[in-house]
Amino acid sequence: MNKTVDFIFDFGSPNAYLSWKALKGVADRTGAKINLIPCLLGGIFKITGNQAPNLAFGHIKGKLAYEQLETQRFVARHALSKYAFNPHFPVNTLLIMRGLIAARRLGVGEAYLEAVLKAMWEDGQKMDDPAVAAAVLTGAGLDARAILEATQDPEVKAELAANTEAAAARGVFGIPTFFVGDEMFFGKERLDQVEAELARLPA
Repeated sequence: MNKTVDFIFDFGSPNAYLSWKALKGVADRTGAKINLIPCLLGGIFKITGNQAPNLAFGHIKGKLAYEQLETQRFVARHALSKYAFNPHFPVNTLLIMRGLIAARRLGVGEAYLEAVLKAMWEDGQKMDDPAVAAAVLTGAGLDARAILEATQDPEVKAELAANTEAAAARGVFGIPTFFVGDEMFFGKERLDQVEAELARLPA
């Protein structure tokens, strides 16, 4: 049996960046494969009626401050010292999420993923600006023109929309969300549970 964790992902979530960095260790320890599924967080919110935490919980005394503390603890635990909150947040990720699908089709998905994650959550780049995105991709040795042109391909657009709708149908209401089989886990704080679920599966 192949161990696989489905990772419902959008570049726009800082917790998706943090989860990706930590999840690679989980996969190594358990012998699991990561199936990263590009989705639009805004689309998931629209389908499910959910809201971003700053909107949903901004009026609750102490809650957002505690979430920041929790993030600091996570960063320290996993030695993610390069992480920096993007000063342009929230960033519209439609272009770069379509870009991820396009890059995969062009055979450079992994390089694209790492380049855009670094730009978003280490270097503070405004990745909803096509010129900035192009410069980042070029700097990473990728064919920015080919990737960005492919974001307008109807099949690329349809794949991202279908992924988003399928995630919501599966019960997803936010990102990061993980599935091990039919078991759903939401939030970076559940990675220990994800690892335990993977560990109990036969190799």
